[in-house]
Amino acid sequence: MMTRYQSAGRTDTGKVRAHNEDAILLRDEVGLWVVADGLGGHAAGDYASSMIVERLAALPRQGNVVDFMEAVEDELLRINGDLLQSAATRGVDLIGSTVVVLLYGEEYMLCGWVGDSRAYCYENGRLRQITRDHVHGVKDDVTQLHHAAPGPSPGALTRAIGAEPQLFVDWVVAGSQPGTQFVLCSDGINKEMSDDEMDDACRRVQEPQALVARLFDLAMSRAARDNVSAVIVRLEE
Repeated sequence: MMTRYQSAGRTDTGKVRAHNEDAILLRDEVGLWVVADGLGGHAAGDYASSMIVERLAALPRQGNVVDFMEAVEDELLRINGDLLQSAATRGVDLIGSTVVVLLYGEEYMLCGWVGDSRAYCYENGRLRQITRDHVHGVKDDVTQLHHAAPGPSPGALTRAIGAEPQLFVDWVVAGSQPGTQFVLCSDGINKEMSDDEMDDACRRVQEPQALVARLFDLAMSRAARDNVSAVIVRLEE
């Protein structure tokens, strides 16, 4: 496909966690970008996020953007089943991950997500979050999924890949006009800075690599309590 975008990404363990359970994917050649955040409060979060990225890295793009969306969702459903089986085999309660995915289309972009990894869209001089966190109440520093009745405790994820036999991926349509910029991130980014600060960074910095550097400078200058990951996609003329 004809490339009409630039992208850049980075992932880091941060200052507190012992290892990195985030994973990112940039596939400019097919118009696919991913951030996955393994559930650190459970077993093998890095295994889950790596599986998502590795499987989507091998997925061919055929047809239009809707066809590709369906292929991505089908693969996420298969990964969900494989993670459930891995957890059962290992005798652990859960091996899971959140994910946010961005797909390029000439007429519009498609963004899908499960959990609290986020996508933001910067267009017409304003940043807005285009995903909605699958989280109950106020989230704390550890991403965990709550199964117990009668309902999730405050701060618990309500959806994750590898958590339940049935997986529902939410999708949203976004514009594809030149100059639009997308920020995909794990919650290690939005824990350390406000949306207003991210908006200011997008306004000041247009080049994706420079914007990634700016976001990481902000996150790493603070507590960096979680793994930190971001992917920037900028649409060109």
